[in-house]
Amino acid sequence: MLDNLLFKELNQKEARLLNPLQLALIGDGVYEVFIRNYILFENRGLSAHKLHVKAITYVKAHAQSQIMKALEELLTEDETYIYKRGRNAKSGTVPKNADVVEYRTATGFEALIGYLYLTNQKERLSEILLKTIEVKE
Repeated sequence: MLDNLLFKELNQKEARLLNPLQLALIGDGVYEVFIRNYILFENRGLSAHKLHVKAITYVKAHAQSQIMKALEELLTEDETYIYKRGRNAKSGTVPKNADVVEYRTATGFEALIGYLYLTNQKERLSEILLKTIEVKE
């Protein structure tokens, strides 16, 4: 059961049945790893702390909200549905460093990333992740 856990995938119907906060949990991890890799390979001379500080500028709710606003018009109907489910999910408390709207938008973004990852839509996931870099720079 645990072998190949890194490569498990769901079909779109199965992924749509997940709670959007579950999708966001996975999306948060996928996006964090992507950004950390990007920051590392662009700044190999920096200390781990400085790499972390740079990564935060991409992964905090404010940044993800800005990114999502720029990406929203590029989404398919299916992707928009997943994003809105994540955005509208009730997640409890909002971190003190984010406002509610930004936090919910970021949750929608993370749900979308999680959905694309879990449904093995590698090309689309890569396209969207690369766009996040363009938006932030």
